[in-house]
Amino acid sequence: MAMPKETAVYTHGHHESVLRSHTWRTAANSAAYLLGSLRPHMTLLDIGCGPGTITADLAALVPEGRVTGVDQAPDILDRARATAAERGLENVGFAVADVHDLDFPDDSFDVVHAHQVLQHVGDPVRALREMRRVCRPGGLVAVRDADYRAMTWYPEVPAMDDWLDLYRRVARANGGEPDAGRRLKSWALAAGFTDITATADTWCYSTEEERAWWSELWADRTVASAYAGRAVGGGHTDAAGLRAVSAAWREWGARKDAWFAVLNGEVLCRK
Repeated sequence: MAMPKETAVYTHGHHESVLRSHTWRTAANSAAYLLGSLRPHMTLLDIGCGPGTITADLAALVPEGRVTGVDQAPDILDRARATAAERGLENVGFAVADVHDLDFPDDSFDVVHAHQVLQHVGDPVRALREMRRVCRPGGLVAVRDADYRAMTWYPEVPAMDDWLDLYRRVARANGGEPDAGRRLKSWALAAGFTDITATADTWCYSTEEERAWWSELWADRTVASAYAGRAVGGGHTDAAGLRAVSAAWREWGARKDAWFAVLNGEVLCRK
């Protein structure tokens, strides 16, 4: 009998303000811990590929191999296919998949990669077991997730604390774990890995351009994305509360001395 899928609601959705963030991501700024282990002939599975910017970068780094990008949202895969086509990549394909129940045989890939995925799933240990199952012996499972409680910023605009508290409550109500970064090593051990390299890296936003980009996308996301609907629909806040948080993001972003750091936990697991 097949086990039931353990899913969680993807808190952010795919509003333009969310894709503004996702399409900024590259293999260099989001998977640097993995890149030194890649070889031209490798086959790679990219889980939760979203609009495919990281996926396309990875495909370019394994020109003699093949990359398969998967996501639960069929519509976003059209964007990913367009990204690959624009770059002229022929060694990449895309499919709908659930990380808890991957439709691939055992030992299918040299590398299984997931970026900012485990924070949004219902059973991250089961997800890692699936990733381990489809990874070939001697292959690598590479996972990177932010840790919201470890995010830090300056100056201390009071309603920014309200943003963090609200986001963490909404994400947990949706079945996810927003402070995933610190838990990755623990989850990997529980999934059966014994050869684990656990590291951390940061995104930092401080220049005028970075501040404007980061603050505006969160200001917009707070009031216009699926997250906004879930925050209000779940009884976590109301429209006025969302507007106050959105205004706080813009207030922070307008400060010349503003600085924001996102801590990302990483694990590189050898099967």
